[in-house]
Amino acid sequence: MRAGPVQVLAGRYRLTDRPEELRAFAVDEATGGAVLLRGLELPAVLTGGHDPDEMAPEQGERLVRRVAAAGSTAPAHPRLLQGAGAFVEGELLWTVEERPAGVSLADLLAAGPVPPYRAAELAADLAGALRALHEAGLAHGNLTAESVLVCEDGAALLGGLLPGVAEEALAEELGGPGGRRRYDVRATLVGPVAERWPLDGGPAGDCWALGVLVQRLVTGRSPFPDRGVPELVTAVRDGRREPSAVCGPLAPVVERLLQPDPTLRPTAVGVRQELADLLAGAPEPADEERAARALALRPDAPLVPLTPRRRGRGGPPVEPVAAEAGPEPGRRPLIPPALLGPVLVGGVFLLLLLGVVAVVVFAG
Repeated sequence: MRAGPVQVLAGRYRLTDRPEELRAFAVDEATGGAVLLRGLELPAVLTGGHDPDEMAPEQGERLVRRVAAAGSTAPAHPRLLQGAGAFVEGELLWTVEERPAGVSLADLLAAGPVPPYRAAELAADLAGALRALHEAGLAHGNLTAESVLVCEDGAALLGGLLPGVAEEALAEELGGPGGRRRYDVRATLVGPVAERWPLDGGPAGDCWALGVLVQRLVTGRSPFPDRGVPELVTAVRDGRREPSAVCGPLAPVVERLLQPDPTLRPTAVGVRQELADLLAGAPEPADEERAARALALRPDAPLVPLTPRRRGRGGPPVEPVAAEAGPEPGRRPLIPPALLGPVLVGGVFLLLLLGVVAVVVFAG
């Protein structure tokens, strides 16, 4: 990265931390808000290393205008991170996006898979954001773990719209509207990220990407082989993927989202409703975690069916009830085994004494 700490970009974005490669946190000095800057390498033909007769700098400005147009069209929604535009500085195109406190979904996934019902909560937030975009006539096209921010309250916010627009626009500028050249440029910009390679674009492509992301959340890996772009694209085209059954309770909705035929996939509205119905009958988080630990520690043990706790309204939660009650493990008996015999003998003598007393009383 060519920008350093405390450097000001575009005359208003002051970097606040040691920047990463093509990524930096900053403060917008015009508004005081925290923002995330993402850089995109521009070829020399777009930034000044060009023949005198070429109008290459205009290409860079055209990219900025396309990104800015997408940002201005995007609707305001509580689950959408708002983009603040783009600018060219040096040989980099920068996109600007608001950045509240939180952690990226990619960082969370680095610690391991997410429990299914927690994945359903995150996916429901993302489906709501996609619905808002689709109803505004926009497609996202960049739904990945890197573009999702998980806030301190656990909500998932969808970002990455402007970087995705910038990458697609640059691929078109350099490779044309279609064909092998555009594929090669796009493969370099995007890489083997399964969510970025649906068979179709638009809202249906976004929903397919959501299905890939949900399976990645639950399993920790992509349902498609992603060691390289050619292998990934071939697998997507041939429908060669890991079965959705590995997603547990989320398997039915993931299976529908990953249908090759876009007309068979649910819309963002339908996905959100399905996830809401699933979450309405979900066990409490503690029960879900306990069940996951039991399966991990005792994979061969027979399972005792439990009545799950319900998230009721206006009443205390119902504790799980085992199908067959037994002595609670680890609890000491009321009478130690060593004293059981003397206690029984004493009880017999006490009953005999009570019997003699009763005979004397009734006999007068």
